[in-house]
Amino acid sequence: MTKPLKPQTQIVKLNKLKQHEEVDPAHLKELKEEIHSDKILKFAIIVDKNTNVILDGQHRFNAIRELGCKRIPVVYVDYNSPAIEVQSWKGNPHLTKKDVIEAGLSGRKFLPKTSKHMVWIGDSLLHISAIEKRVDIPLEKLR
Repeated sequence: MTKPLKPQTQIVKLNKLKQHEEVDPAHLKELKEEIHSDKILKFAIIVDKNTNVILDGQHRFNAIRELGCKRIPVVYVDYNSPAIEVQSWKGNPHLTKKDVIEAGLSGRKFLPKTSKHMVWIGDSLLHISAIEKRVDIPLEKLR
């Protein structure tokens, strides 16, 4: 059993963060409209604390940016932790954490939904969104 993650949420400037995947324009449009209508961001995104590469939440990041916000709530994790695994939505068995970080740092992004991040919580392997904090932060506080 791996050491449990202790996620903390903090507000971070968008320009500090790095994307490793492109976004799906249709999903981005839908999400942006939902966030604009709700006037709140419901969930924080997941980011590697060592590199500022976004692991989960590329669409939320882009929607918030397009809505004129300068900050976003982030749950920082140590991507080197054995509690976090990377898989591929598209069945690429060779995708590694190193690939994800290189894509984020180089700016050569993967296609949408290339990586799927999973986290061990106890004896269960769950999608990393399981540790995202519900934040319900008004957009005005993120501008």
